[in-house]
Amino acid sequence: MTGLDGATPVLFVVVGVVAGALLRQLLGAASLRSASRRAASILEEARQQQGSLIIAAKGEISTMRAAAEDAARADRELAAAEGERLRLREVALAERDTFFSERELSIAERERGLLEEAAKNDAERATIATRLAEVAGLDAEAARAELMRRVSEEAETEAARLQATLERRAREDAADRARDMILTAMQRVAADHSAEHSVTHIKLANDEMKGRLIGREGRNIRALEAATGVELIIDETPLQVTLSSFDPVRRQVARVSLERLMQDGRIHPVRIEEVVIKAQAEVDADALKNGEGAALEVGVTGIPMELLRILGRLQWRTSFGQNVLLHSIETAQVAGTIAGELGMDIRAAKVGGLLHDIGKALDHEIEGTHAAIGADLAKRHGMPDSIVNAIAAHHQEVECTAREAPIVQVADAISAARPGARGDQAESHLRRLEDLQAIAMSFDGVERAYAVQAGREVRILVRPDQIDDEGARNIARDVVARIEEQLSYPGQIRVTVIRESRAVDYAR
Repeated sequence: MTGLDGATPVLFVVVGVVAGALLRQLLGAASLRSASRRAASILEEARQQQGSLIIAAKGEISTMRAAAEDAARADRELAAAEGERLRLREVALAERDTFFSERELSIAERERGLLEEAAKNDAERATIATRLAEVAGLDAEAARAELMRRVSEEAETEAARLQATLERRAREDAADRARDMILTAMQRVAADHSAEHSVTHIKLANDEMKGRLIGREGRNIRALEAATGVELIIDETPLQVTLSSFDPVRRQVARVSLERLMQDGRIHPVRIEEVVIKAQAEVDADALKNGEGAALEVGVTGIPMELLRILGRLQWRTSFGQNVLLHSIETAQVAGTIAGELGMDIRAAKVGGLLHDIGKALDHEIEGTHAAIGADLAKRHGMPDSIVNAIAAHHQEVECTAREAPIVQVADAISAARPGARGDQAESHLRRLEDLQAIAMSFDGVERAYAVQAGREVRILVRPDQIDDEGARNIARDVVARIEEQLSYPGQIRVTVIRESRAVDYAR
């Protein structure tokens, strides 16, 4: 037992050593297997990363290769375009060199020809001078002087012919330019016109109102006529009273007064006087408003208020059925357009056109023509001389001294003569034109006659072999006398007699 007991620890030690060795072997094998697995995992991960890097590198390489190819292609195209541009430039330079070379040759040939022609002319002059000297017995200096005289005469004749041609072309161009200006002005301006006459009709609510307007023994109608200066015509026409007066402003005052009296219902002499005074003030205010509205529509300022008030009265004035205020506005607009086309004072032309008929508002109160009355009125209110002359000369009663005066004449004629502007009956208008032509054709030697400008002018063509210049003047004077004696017409009529001489020959 003792011996067995002594061997037991050794056995345990041996067993422990063997067990430790086995344990270490097992642990080492486990560690080896774990390391192997870890190494395999790392190797697999490395393989995967290497594949991704290879793929990314291949994609980047492909992208860089495509970019490089695009850049190379762009460089090749740019180089090709630059080469083509240089080639075209060389071609252009070559063509230019060829052109200048040919031009130099042409100039040289022309100079050579001119020199030859000059030499030839000198030789001819010398020959002519010698012949003249031989024929006329003149020396060389005298012959040269005679030659220069003849050449000078020929040059003057040619210059005169050229001047006449240029003047004719200038007149034709000026006529075309004037027609274009007038057409432009007519196209740009359009205005409505209303027709009024010397009577105004008032509608009544009932026939009983006629008796109230007449009053006891006619006292109301007498008071109204005395206060307004307008004749009241109360006839058998139902529900209507007529106001008659050649003064359109008075007619307007009477119309407003009657309307106020019929609305109020109190109609007696005292009330009539009160209403008429108020109506006059109202019409004056309306006249000023009309004048200011016309100036605003035309686009001018600085016209005195009194002139605007008088201008506004033309709202109730007509001329041949044409409203005079609307006609004045249209004339101002046309005049402004023409002045603008000519580069002249547009404002002066517009003011002259707007005020050219202002005298018609007072011609029934003041002696004289409406042009003279209007010019005097404008002068008294401090208007410039150019506008005063444009008003005074728009019917050619005085000479045109201002540049704007002819423009106002033309604009007035355009507004008055355009179709539809005035209320003349077509039949009477045509009859007047026929009468004018018949008077002109009644004289001996007249070949043709035309009434133009809406009857404002008669153009007469006479036979040059029967009528001389003095006879043409006599025919013009006799036609004017015959027209004044036989016809009634507004404004004035110009008579133009044309005598044309022609020389005709035939080359056979």
